[in-house]
Amino acid sequence: MTPRDAAEPNDSSRWSDLERPPLNATALRKGLVREGGLWSEVTVVPSTGSTNSDLVALANAGKAAEGAVLVAEEQTSGRGRLDRQWTAPARSGLFFSVLLTPTEVPVERWGWVPLLTGVAVAAGLSRAAGVDTALKWPNDLLLNVGGEERKSGGILAERAGGDGVVVGVGINVTLREDELPVPGAGSLALAGAVTTDRDPLLRAVLRSLEEWYRRWRAAEGDPGASGLQETYAAGCATLGRRVRAELPGDRSIIGEAVAIDGDGRLVLATGEGVQEPVGAGDIVHLRTA
Repeated sequence: MTPRDAAEPNDSSRWSDLERPPLNATALRKGLVREGGLWSEVTVVPSTGSTNSDLVALANAGKAAEGAVLVAEEQTSGRGRLDRQWTAPARSGLFFSVLLTPTEVPVERWGWVPLLTGVAVAAGLSRAAGVDTALKWPNDLLLNVGGEERKSGGILAERAGGDGVVVGVGINVTLREDELPVPGAGSLALAGAVTTDRDPLLRAVLRSLEEWYRRWRAAEGDPGASGLQETYAAGCATLGRRVRAELPGDRSIIGEAVAIDGDGRLVLATGEGVQEPVGAGDIVHLRTA
């Protein structure tokens, strides 16, 4: 993947918002790309529609190797699950995608990749930002803002290049209340993070992702042997809650989220006494009476 980094240091536009300095692409590469490591390239671009779309296209064209990391200072057409839009001011968050090729892992276990990423992001943010990040199944990152759970990040995984997966991550870092895209959103700054410097935050998240990915891959994707299933369940804010699963085909299920099964599905105990696994859908946390 050919680097096309953000503007050079003599470009004053990089510092148009002094509270939101640009990422240091050179330092990130020095800190993350090493012999024997997972990350093979780190590219920072000033703006793009979607880092996921760009990296999927590069992987499909054979122009990106495993461990490629594409970071954008701004995304103009960022996507979440169900093609929802993800927008934020330039340099206000971390918007990046990575290419993984877990060929040692049976394809039927690849559904764990976004859950693995959530565990890794939560661990990385805990270390670097000093915040507790909860996971809403299957792909949302929740932070505590004023005693309220708020969505502050998301994860999107897509197949790419025949034997690869591109995983996109978006994390709100310095967004203020008046900049939040929707009610109920949050950011690291609003959650009282000890730092909002995006360089060490990104390094911490990617190092954590490398650690978890290697552990999972060494276990051939076994979520139990790798510790992933237990760790995800421990950090999942959905478990133990009454939820509504909005499923394809305009169907919905209401029940208590009681487990994450071996396939990464959310298991709901319904009022009819049935335990039903949900593999895809939109989950709404319901308020208790």
